[in-house]
Amino acid sequence: MAFFEHHGVEKKESFHIFKLLTQTFPLHFHRAYELIVVNEGELLVNIDQKKYTLNKNDIAFIFNNQIHELKAKDHSDISIVIFSPELIGRFFMNYKGYVPENNVIHLSKAPNLDEIDSIYRQKSFLYDICGRLIDNTEFLPVEHSTKTEVLHKILLYVDRNYSDDCTLKVIAKQLQYDYAYLSKLFIHMTNMSFTEYLNHYRISQACYLLKNSQQSISEIAINCGYNNLRSFNRNFKKMTSQSPRSFREIT
Repeated sequence: MAFFEHHGVEKKESFHIFKLLTQTFPLHFHRAYELIVVNEGELLVNIDQKKYTLNKNDIAFIFNNQIHELKAKDHSDISIVIFSPELIGRFFMNYKGYVPENNVIHLSKAPNLDEIDSIYRQKSFLYDICGRLIDNTEFLPVEHSTKTEVLHKILLYVDRNYSDDCTLKVIAKQLQYDYAYLSKLFIHMTNMSFTEYLNHYRISQACYLLKNSQQSISEIAINCGYNNLRSFNRNFKKMTSQSPRSFREIT
């Protein structure tokens, strides 16, 4: 899942598709646009502190820099499309500085993403979704606040440093903010402590690596910031109700 924060940063036409089964991912943001397509099951999505429940054939259209998280409910089969704003340049320029009042649209049938195999089909598909979004919602000016900007900085720091010794005290020093203030702000805006968030983020990264890499469990633990394999296994089971080995073996 390490793809999230960095896609779209390169400022060129990029389009990436990922499949996820019954998986969650904590608060994050990125420059790229993101589509969350529900193929089967139910998914809870939080976008800029607004909660949505997505069902089969629903699509959440997340604008660049909107803070969002995914929470699988029971079984869910979803596709994630991450694409750069440059792919839909006209839409991007017309709605820059705005976000949808409602990020979710419903299709009669989920798109066959396997057929989108050229840049022309990519643009056709994306502009069709843009048109449907315009037909279904109003757009609101982006509201900037100091608290949101600080949260952005904290989340970005975690993404870049989660595999190292990443603590809120270090972040407070880096950002030149009072530690107690950041701790209260983080809990207020995310409804969890920084330590809880960091563990969720690391385990979410581990889930992705277990399914999409050949790294050993020990290597994944280290790459996700756990120097102690026992701590990694304990946290993994606490958050997924299964061991890393069992998670990897389940299709």
